[in-house]
Amino acid sequence: MLRFLCPQWVFDNYEAVTPEFLKEHGVKLLLADLDFTLAPKSQSEPDESLTCWIGALKEAGIEFAILSNNRSPVRVEKFCKPLKVGYVGHAGKPGTRGFHEAMARYGVNAGETAMLGDKLLTDTLGARRSGVLMLMVEPRGGAVGAWNHVLHALQQPFKAASAHDERKKH
Repeated sequence: MLRFLCPQWVFDNYEAVTPEFLKEHGVKLLLADLDFTLAPKSQSEPDESLTCWIGALKEAGIEFAILSNNRSPVRVEKFCKPLKVGYVGHAGKPGTRGFHEAMARYGVNAGETAMLGDKLLTDTLGARRSGVLMLMVEPRGGAVGAWNHVLHALQQPFKAASAHDERKKH
């Protein structure tokens, strides 16, 4: 069970995950969590950095979609529209339904899919249960609130146990 909580790769942020890295690992579809992975929850629209990063993925032939547990589609739709990317909302992570729905939509299998996220109990567990490559990042905007500080502190040993910890490597 513990192996399902350890991401295969840990990065400082999404920008560290390059199209070259994804192609090298056979990734044709990158799924990403929205809140704290791509942007702080307080950020309602994508910034230029994220727009350019997703553009580089698309240019490299890598499909991109957001896989979010947000119960309301409003935030996710507003965020995805200017990026011109699809999403699976109310994905039910750590369940596998949202992962399978996204893979079917883009015509790929688990071996061609990666998940980018910041949480062990939703993103990592769901990705590992679905058989997709798990890429974990530090929370964008930092941990907000007491519960998130505790949660992110509890995640540190699992991040440290990752097969590939790329944080602060330059």
